[in-house]
Amino acid sequence: MLIMSVYTVEEGFRSCDIEYIYRDRFAPGNRVELLWKGAEAFTRIFEAVRAARSFVCLEFYIYRNDDTGRELAEILKQKAREGVKVYVLYDQFGSIGTPRSFWRGLAEAGVRIGASYVFKFDSPFKYIHRDHRKLIIIDGQSAFTGGLNIANEYRGLHLRKKKGWRDTGVLIKGPAAQALFEKFKKSWRLWGKSRMDSAPSAGEKPDVTGGPLPVIPIFAGSGKGRRRLRRLLYYSINHAKKSIFLTTAYFCPSRRMVETLEAAAARGVEVKLLLQGHTDVPMAKYAGMMYYDRLLRAGIEIYHYLGQVLHAKTYVFDLAWSIVGSANLDFQSLRWNDEGNVGILDEEFAGMLCDVFHEDLSNAEQVALEKWRKRPLMDRIKERVFSLLRRRL
Repeated sequence: MLIMSVYTVEEGFRSCDIEYIYRDRFAPGNRVELLWKGAEAFTRIFEAVRAARSFVCLEFYIYRNDDTGRELAEILKQKAREGVKVYVLYDQFGSIGTPRSFWRGLAEAGVRIGASYVFKFDSPFKYIHRDHRKLIIIDGQSAFTGGLNIANEYRGLHLRKKKGWRDTGVLIKGPAAQALFEKFKKSWRLWGKSRMDSAPSAGEKPDVTGGPLPVIPIFAGSGKGRRRLRRLLYYSINHAKKSIFLTTAYFCPSRRMVETLEAAAARGVEVKLLLQGHTDVPMAKYAGMMYYDRLLRAGIEIYHYLGQVLHAKTYVFDLAWSIVGSANLDFQSLRWNDEGNVGILDEEFAGMLCDVFHEDLSNAEQVALEKWRKRPLMDRIKERVFSLLRRRL
């Protein structure tokens, strides 16, 4: 889905207000392709990487040594042999199952490798931090970000009915790609084991022409950055006048988040939450369920996705302002992780996300308050126990 429209809302969310709240600027003039079907998303990613002429940068929480990871690795090796500069940054915890031999094979082919948040015995408590970003930069002209990791489950390989986890990403072409490249360079300076030399060759003029969409990078890599991310989320919820459609894989809200959503519903805003049905982290799911009764009583609609594991993180406000990326509505994302998102201020793009949201709802079950109150006692016990651990889930 390629979006090239212009933001036309007469009142409500404005770029100047968002920039003031977040303390960063929109990059105007971009084309944005919405990627939300796993196999198609990886096809577009592989095509874009194969087309690289100068450099490719990858930053991922999970990079597995499976069919998907090896296929991308072979493309990266080939690009390195062609003289393209290739940089791969992975999170040590997220990619803990990927053997050293895999990274060594990439390095021997000329790919530069870096690992983030490596465990250290002298500071073990810092290991709670994660580089949870998913980012690919190609020649400083196009960029992919979203929720997809490099692994078979996101692509749908070897899964029942060949359907991958439900996730969402975007492929951006235009000036925002260069802004995202600057974010990657900061990560590489921190975690990369070699100097980064990835500027286009002399005399080569980058083609960064795009479309009309304004895009703002929402990347958090420090305590200050995470505070800015939280401030923007709360501003977006508080400022919404008509609708709030939130899709998140892991929902362990703070009391402030619950109160903010309740206040939005109280002023007449339509608030809908699409959450995991089948989950890969049951403890986090039960911790979030602790607040269902309260949210449902406030008039907030909650839906459990019934397909494969829901892993998307998309937030749409008033059919105008959208955030897509890696940040969940939980303590791990909003307090501890390095997260990568983009904000897009455009009615047509927001409308496209809402179409996807409602298509997902057709494959989801709404949580009804009366039925919810009759849930098994064991579920209630799990909710209370795991809610005590919600700051670490």
